[in-house]
Amino acid sequence: MNVSRKELRVLNVLAQGGRILKHKDENGRLTHVACVTPEGWQLSLCTLEVFQQLKRRKLISSVKGGPYLITRLGLQALCGSSKTR
Repeated sequence: MNVSRKELRVLNVLAQGGRILKHKDENGRLTHVACVTPEGWQLSLCTLEVFQQLKRRKLISSVKGGPYLITRLGLQALCGSSKTR
């Protein structure tokens, strides 16, 4: 699976225990996402576009409206990309 460098960095943070938090406006539309590392730092590479690509490929998912976490498919994509480098 082809995964861009930005997506790999976001997946790497999620694999280490990070989370993606979503922010919505008063109409319920997604306006901003924030990728937070386990230490509490915010990753600037995680844009709305990168988030949508990861979600579309089912590399991340949310359970019961919680923060987005990496899925098994995301872990496989992360491990598979490290073998090719």
